[in-house]
Amino acid sequence: MRVYKEFFFEAAHLLPSAAPGHPNARVHGHSFRARVTIDGEPDIEAAVAEARDALDHRFLNDVEGLQSPTLERIAIWLWDRLHNRLPGLAEIQVARDSCHEGCIYTGPRGDKRPRAAEQAQWR
Repeated sequence: MRVYKEFFFEAAHLLPSAAPGHPNARVHGHSFRARVTIDGEPDIEAAVAEARDALDHRFLNDVEGLQSPTLERIAIWLWDRLHNRLPGLAEIQVARDSCHEGCIYTGPRGDKRPRAAEQAQWR
């Protein structure tokens, strides 16, 4: 069985990699939707609540590990925070519905994590 828990959080950020003058280079906020999907039936409520609290109504650039908080990096951050607490973690989705965009992360492929140069491409 595959189950999921969805949660929402409001947060501000800026993207240090954005060109000077670009709106993303300034502090701005979004409503985010995150979905944590697991294979099996463990209790995910507490783990998800703790992760939501770490993000909700925060300036994401100040959250350790999210100095450049793109959707991709938020998804990886959530995975890293939850994978040891949730056996069977299968997928993390993070979306900004008002922007009609999102990211789906299914965990690292072996030891292959995105390198800093690859991450710099992400907005």
